[in-house]
Amino acid sequence: MAGFDAWIFAVAVPAVVFAGISKGGFGSGAAFAAAAILALVIPPGMALGILLPLLMLIDVATLRPYWRRWSWPDARVLVLGALPGVGLGAWLYRVAEPDVFRLLIGAITLGFVGWQALLRLGAIRPPARAMPAWGGGLAGVTVGFTSFVSHAGGPAAAVYLLSRGLDKTRFQATTVLLFWLVNIAKFVPYAALGIFSRQTLLLDLALAPFALLGAWLGVRAHRAVPERVFFAITYTLLTVTGAKLIWDGLV
Repeated sequence: MAGFDAWIFAVAVPAVVFAGISKGGFGSGAAFAAAAILALVIPPGMALGILLPLLMLIDVATLRPYWRRWSWPDARVLVLGALPGVGLGAWLYRVAEPDVFRLLIGAITLGFVGWQALLRLGAIRPPARAMPAWGGGLAGVTVGFTSFVSHAGGPAAAVYLLSRGLDKTRFQATTVLLFWLVNIAKFVPYAALGIFSRQTLLLDLALAPFALLGAWLGVRAHRAVPERVFFAITYTLLTVTGAKLIWDGLV
């Protein structure tokens, strides 16, 4: 399509489908892999600008299946903390070079993989008791900042929500509501910073059906696909892309 070569589109399609599956069925934690993948072939700012409208579309598509099955008090604590985190991310975007964002996205990506590996090995454990509201506020700031700079707010949200003892579906529904609201909050500063463009809009229009396909697959995979299989693929993908982004940012 005009303004984008076939290679970029070929990379973007599976990345967006993957984001839809993650957000639709597996707690949103790995959806930011799409940003890491896209940042391998286009500038990080453009990758973020392309993905935000698509993530918002996925949010809307997945709200209905989980409607009112969330924990509103927990979502509210995280959203209130996320707002200053979004502001911090907007400030950094204004003053930092693109390579800083390659390094940030890469570091957050490898940090997520490392945290999950330690969790599964038993080296660290989820909080045994429910985190207090102030802990949720701090988690929310991290959600807002990491979501702004790399669409990677899922891990910080998971740390807080896992401590709350939510069942699988309630956890999933709460993350859907949370990131629907956080992504709305990100839209205005993204627009003000010039992250959106005619090119990103054109690619969004072309990729929208694939975002919806991914969301549809994710909702259905929520019960049918073992989480171990999905995340084994995810961690491999994230390790490779995270290392490559850090290399690109340093070189």
